[in-house]
Amino acid sequence: MSHLPQARRVFDIELAALRAVRARLDESFDRAVELTVETLKRRGKLVIVGIGKSGNIGAKLAATLTSTGSTSVVLSSVDALHGDLGIVNDGDLVLALSYSGESEELVNLLPALKRFAVRVIAFTGNPKSTIALHSDVVLNVRVPKEACPFNLAPTASTTAMLVMGDALAMAVLEARGFTQKDFARYHPSGAIGRALLVKVRDIMRTGERNAVAPQTFAVRDALMVMTKAKSGSLAIVDKGGKLVGVFTDGDFRRRMSTDEALLTRPLAEVMTRKPICIRDESLAAEALKIFNDRNIDDLIVVNAKREPVGLVDSQDLPKLKLM
Repeated sequence: MSHLPQARRVFDIELAALRAVRARLDESFDRAVELTVETLKRRGKLVIVGIGKSGNIGAKLAATLTSTGSTSVVLSSVDALHGDLGIVNDGDLVLALSYSGESEELVNLLPALKRFAVRVIAFTGNPKSTIALHSDVVLNVRVPKEACPFNLAPTASTTAMLVMGDALAMAVLEARGFTQKDFARYHPSGAIGRALLVKVRDIMRTGERNAVAPQTFAVRDALMVMTKAKSGSLAIVDKGGKLVGVFTDGDFRRRMSTDEALLTRPLAEVMTRKPICIRDESLAAEALKIFNDRNIDDLIVVNAKREPVGLVDSQDLPKLKLM
């Protein structure tokens, strides 16, 4: 028995749910972004509250916001009334997540939160609910139905809430002018941090390991240079030392079977002109993107004068823990 039809059914229902929520996006979302940016600008923080599955989504939203420079904390809806309200300060912004909008724990918490000078953004599927009516902004995440065959288990609704949270986090990121360098500050460890902090010049092969030859060299001589450098590619330069082409071992193999005079031909005749290259001052993350987008094995590194000063070999990236 195959379970694929059921899996596809769940995908279809949740995709339809996201389309429905997307179609309802309006000025309330703009207001939510504005409130969030204003709060952070005043050094306030984002306080996320939710219960059950909505609480789980809230924890993920808090993690996403925090990792992108928007200070966020999760407030337990249960423990809040037993001392944890001390986490809330005047000027904070509360993000209340409840699909029904009538979660008892959140409804009981709202009066206590309102004693502080805070604003509230509700993520709910019921814009007329108690929580929605006591909020400054309502983000409607109502879905046509759940993926659960009984229409009970939170599935499509939690997906919609998750995506709405991601949309808010990314819109806030952009509105605040958050950059890759800012991102690196919050991710100093792991592959993300290394890729965003390390420059291409820090990981490139240089010196004897960087194969470079003039375009007048014969292919035979070029192969010797590549062999000495233990490289699968060769950067080719003009009289002024500027990059004009590339020749790879793949190029050699493809041409060898059809060109008997290949070994004696000058590189200018067989090279690939205008090769893909990257500046030595670029971030390693940019090199990673080129490797992923262009499906190449080697990337030539040039300086400001377009002189080949190094080579990034894709085989080196795992060893550098950049992949």
